[in-house]
Amino acid sequence: MSAVLAAFREAYAAALRLHLRAPDQNTLAEGYELGRRALVEGVSILDLTEHHYRLLEQEGLGPAPDGTDRGEAALEFLLQTMAALDVATRGFLDGTRRYEQQRSRADDLAGRDAFRTALVESLQDGFFVVDAEGTLIEVNSAFGALTGYGPDGIPYPLPHPWTVPESPRYPDLGTEAARFVMPIRHRDGRQLWLAVSTSSLVKPENGERVFVGTLRDVTAEHDAQARDQAVSRLATAVGAATSVVEVLTVGLEELRRAVGAEAAVVSVWPNHHTGPELYVSEDNQYTAAGLAPHITQPIRRRGSGDADLIGGAESRRVLDARARALLDRARLQPGRSMFAIPEGVSSSEGIVAPLGESGDSALWLRFSAPRVITSGDWALFSLLIGHLSLAVQRARNFDQARSTSLTLQRAMLGPIELPPRFSVHYEPALPPLEIGGDWYDVVRLEDGAIGVVVGDCVGRGLSAAVVMGQLRTAARALLLRGAGPAQLLAELDTVAARIPGAMCTTVCAAILDPVRGLVRYSNAGHMPPVLAEPGKQGRLLEGGRAFPLATFDIPRRPEATTAMAPGATLVLFTDGLVEQRGVDIDDRFVELADELSRVAVQLPREVADSVLSRLRPTGGYDDDVAMVVYRQPPKPLRLDVPADARELSQLRRALRTWLTAAAVPHDLAVDLVSAANEACSNSIEHAYLGGEPGRVRLSADCGVDTLTIEVSDTGVWRPLPADPGNRGRGIAMMRALTDQLDIDHSGPGTLVRMSVRLVAASFSAAGRM
Repeated sequence: MSAVLAAFREAYAAALRLHLRAPDQNTLAEGYELGRRALVEGVSILDLTEHHYRLLEQEGLGPAPDGTDRGEAALEFLLQTMAALDVATRGFLDGTRRYEQQRSRADDLAGRDAFRTALVESLQDGFFVVDAEGTLIEVNSAFGALTGYGPDGIPYPLPHPWTVPESPRYPDLGTEAARFVMPIRHRDGRQLWLAVSTSSLVKPENGERVFVGTLRDVTAEHDAQARDQAVSRLATAVGAATSVVEVLTVGLEELRRAVGAEAAVVSVWPNHHTGPELYVSEDNQYTAAGLAPHITQPIRRRGSGDADLIGGAESRRVLDARARALLDRARLQPGRSMFAIPEGVSSSEGIVAPLGESGDSALWLRFSAPRVITSGDWALFSLLIGHLSLAVQRARNFDQARSTSLTLQRAMLGPIELPPRFSVHYEPALPPLEIGGDWYDVVRLEDGAIGVVVGDCVGRGLSAAVVMGQLRTAARALLLRGAGPAQLLAELDTVAARIPGAMCTTVCAAILDPVRGLVRYSNAGHMPPVLAEPGKQGRLLEGGRAFPLATFDIPRRPEATTAMAPGATLVLFTDGLVEQRGVDIDDRFVELADELSRVAVQLPREVADSVLSRLRPTGGYDDDVAMVVYRQPPKPLRLDVPADARELSQLRRALRTWLTAAAVPHDLAVDLVSAANEACSNSIEHAYLGGEPGRVRLSADCGVDTLTIEVSDTGVWRPLPADPGNRGRGIAMMRALTDQLDIDHSGPGTLVRMSVRLVAASFSAAGRM
């Protein structure tokens, strides 16, 4: 027996005897404490029970002398001692039971985690879990396959490695609960579109908010939709274009944006003898390799054939040799073929392709950085380039039709030679074909007079142009035969009656006499001419009016004559200039007269431009417009000023204003002002040298075909010295700037007479001058 057990037994025996002698709560409490001691010291219940009953037998502890049953008291003490042991035993059993339950739960959770892992890994969609900081803390294998970033790289903090920085802002994964489609950059460089669905959860153990979501590859659907939209935008952009330049101006810009290219270049070989013309569209944020860095316009055309275009030699310098070789090779490929450059590598710098099937043009699309071209990209490129090729071919057909119509129009109108101080303008209502039924003609007559005819056939387009050509030829023949305005219209009545479609044609015929300043005219249902005198409001010439051609049998057509004041502007035009839907024609006449008064001192060409700009409706003219502008020579200019160099600026200014009023072209006016300035300077500097100050007189007179300027003084003629040094070249300059120079110094003073012939301009009537 151990000492611990022996000591416990002694303590138990003493406590039991005390309780049997005087049982109370204190002795029972002592028994409970002994039970706790037994629990601590490891005394078993069996040892305790055995010791208890042995004490009862050894001590002969039976009923007490007073009759009390001490055996019941002893049992009560034993039970109180064993109470602590009972509590401990039950606690142990409860703990064991809870342990078994927790172990069972842990086994169950382990099975459930394995099931969850297997379920997540079986998903075809990418799965991810994001903590409150936006860091991906769990992804499945499908996520790795979609993005290139799998479970091995966990965690993925913000910014996520698949984010596309240059794309429009989309929510980062796990930053908000939403459904959206976003672009990503795969680890291998491909750009994909993923449909994302995320939900927000709160962990019950700590209240932390996390996001759980899935993502699915929708690149094919997105690319298909983007292709449809890109093709629709391109087709809409080039749909209204009617020339190759217009098609490429809008088409290349739209094509470049649709495929994300840095630059788009089209090279067109117009023939076998010159270099290609280049049409360039580029992103101004970049400078395309191989392209001239100074180019900044969105679309440029380069080549030969226009003064403002860079010639063939310069065009060949715009692209480097490699780019030229690529385009030259591409244009000879079969239609609808494309190939990436450089060939045979995974990432491409761009693509080249023939444009159309005529073998004379090619397209080069260059990316800002090498990239992988997917099957979806090839499908998009094929659709876009196909639409652009069709648009270019359609524009070429328009160009051919336009060229044919212009040839026809010019053949019917024929070239005319405009006398000085005339300007004409023709603007068809069908600009793609530039052909219509309005016409005008300006014809020099034998007696110095000038015949003018402006007419308007019913209808538009080719049929009206055919009628116009016949009537215009007949009218010119009548003018050259000497017919006056009324006689011309009377005989045109007979001609129009025999031409199908000529009925109701309106015509205004006039004969101008520049020397006497008269205009004689007759009007067959046409718009009245407008005459604007300097400083006065323009007025309508409404005399000589009658019915249009071939409508009624008119015994005699009327005729009227009106004086044209010096410097007056006469305008003959067709109704397309003043007729506008919803606007009273009288208001339009007021606008025309007002504009003519405002620009009365400008050149006839500038007058025509100003009138057309002022009266042009917002949507453009909806009817053909033909217009003739004539300027009557102004009064002679007479200036008499002191012989002082400070007067030269006033002389030049006054002469320049008068030359403009006389409709002298700007280049010729500059020469004449320079020559007159030199003559006046000579008089001021030399004529009165050493004598009394005198005066300088300048006069200018404009005839029908000539213009004369005279500069005179009353001073002394000083001949040119034998060695003039660095000076003395004024006379040579005046002779070079004028057609004829005469200097008369035989009388008192000197007279310098300079004259120029006002040359007629050769002009094709299907345009303006």
